[in-house]
Amino acid sequence: MAVRKLRPTTPGQRHKIIGTFDTITSSVPEKSLLVGLSKSGGRNNDGKMTMRYIGGGHKRKYRVIDFKRNKDGVPAVVKTIEYDPNRSARIALLFYADGEKRYILAPNGLQIGQTLMSGAEAAPEVGNSLPMLNIPLGTIIHNIEMNPGQGAALVRSAGSFAQLTSREENYAIIKLPSGETRKILAACKATIGSVGNSDHALEESGKAGRSRWQGRRPRVRGVVMNPVDHPMGGGEGRASGGHPRSRKGLLAKGYKTRAPKKASSKYIIERRKK
Repeated sequence: MAVRKLRPTTPGQRHKIIGTFDTITSSVPEKSLLVGLSKSGGRNNDGKMTMRYIGGGHKRKYRVIDFKRNKDGVPAVVKTIEYDPNRSARIALLFYADGEKRYILAPNGLQIGQTLMSGAEAAPEVGNSLPMLNIPLGTIIHNIEMNPGQGAALVRSAGSFAQLTSREENYAIIKLPSGETRKILAACKATIGSVGNSDHALEESGKAGRSRWQGRRPRVRGVVMNPVDHPMGGGEGRASGGHPRSRKGLLAKGYKTRAPKKASSKYIIERRKK
């Protein structure tokens, strides 16, 4: 995966940097794994706007991704690697030996025709999913479960990876992309390798219109609002806004919002880097 910079034939092209799509092998998704996706425009069931700066965007269909990887012991062949408009990573279509088809997140180095396996008996190779109890220490992993059988919740975005550093009793100790080191039950599954499309972080939209295609409306800064609209609004001329705060008045830029007695804090060995 690489990125390409376009010739500056228009102002929008001048700063645009996009992926090459060279790893994608199919442009037609598997119909049985598609689900309709409706847009809310940031409104709730009363029609009231509860999330700002959402609206518009290109029509999409949701690709059902197998985050549980619970077909243990059944080999699967990688048929295609596809684009998914709902996430930054690429997805891979698996054909299982019993005839079932499933999508997974495509890790770096996954090849068409490769055979994957999940379960405790699977080899610790790229794309295979197995409990962290059976993964060698120091291995790069992604798609990590928080609770056994729940399905992957951590490390799913393009280019991200975690590392299994050690094990203590029933727990595996992993270092997350944020820098946080925490305990997770060793019975939880993880997938070997890092998430693909690692050059996604180098992309630049080039123009405001591309954000609108993705369903993002213009975001208004608090300092340019009036005092009635935001704690940082108002003032003569271009005032800085004083202490950084959210729209509801909560301090930002370093103010700790995590509950001090949160139950999961005992599993965190080292907090993420600031």
